[in-house]
Amino acid sequence: MHPFRKYISRYETLSGEEWEKIEVCIKRKDYQKGDIILSSGKVCNKLYFLEEGFLRFFLIQEGEPITKFFTEPPYCFTSQRSFTNEIPTEDNIEALQDSIVWEMTKSDAFDLLRIFGWSEFIRKLIQEVQFYTEQILEELQNKTAEERYIQMIESSNIILTKAPLKDIASYLGIAPQSLSRIRKKFHEDSRKLT
Repeated sequence: MHPFRKYISRYETLSGEEWEKIEVCIKRKDYQKGDIILSSGKVCNKLYFLEEGFLRFFLIQEGEPITKFFTEPPYCFTSQRSFTNEIPTEDNIEALQDSIVWEMTKSDAFDLLRIFGWSEFIRKLIQEVQFYTEQILEELQNKTAEERYIQMIESSNIILTKAPLKDIASYLGIAPQSLSRIRKKFHEDSRKLT
């Protein structure tokens, strides 16, 4: 089964005929580690599916990259505001590992909304993205960087093994030196418990 169809089936079952109409609209693109999939200032006119790899969404503020979040496979992604409103994005999307990405044009994604299975998949995916966005905002408002880092450790978050420490620090909203202090304190506290 095609990995994108398998992913969609987690949300909605597609008929063979529905899948055939979707499959002709996607094209595979391989990205190398460090490649930029989308640059700020460009209009995002694609819906993407990450089959393999690991991605970082980031902004540039005062000349410094600020990590917004990471994406791990399998998952669909885009720059939502740019994609929806056809405006230049502020997002940059970088491959942190060699990545296999399937791309679909905005016009194809919208044309496919006439297919029940596709429209249900998109509706459920948008709800899931809204949930994750709210969750991230709540964590930013209610937890310290240290609490969020410890939560990442306790949930065996894949970010800790795949993202460089400078990007993790940026994601937590702290300097790399502060993350080093948090990590040192956590490991010292862990040794006291054993």
